[in-house]
Amino acid sequence: MSENPPAKKSFIAEFTDFLEKFSVIGLAIAFVIGQAASKLISAFVNDLITPFIGLLTPNVGDLNKVEFTVGKSTFSYGDLISNVINFLIIALVVFLAYRQLSKFGLMKDPIKG
Repeated sequence: MSENPPAKKSFIAEFTDFLEKFSVIGLAIAFVIGQAASKLISAFVNDLITPFIGLLTPNVGDLNKVEFTVGKSTFSYGDLISNVINFLIIALVVFLAYRQLSKFGLMKDPIKG
């Protein structure tokens, strides 16, 4: 007893099923919003936080230009510190968004199942 083979779908129908199954549109929207938020947070860190920290750092003025020299090698670590601050703020924003979305049931919590 042979079963009927699945009906052959058109390319457009297969593509539409793919988009629905993997929520690609939602992922694309989240990516675009994430990029915009990342630029906003980077500007916040670079334009407000690092100059403020630079004011608190004696003889520096700009956190991005903090460095030290050993022999003939110069180690610039101020930009690294700025990027760590940037990452921590972005991670905090993502965590807060995740927490709120989970609270309202808009996102399934992978920890609770």
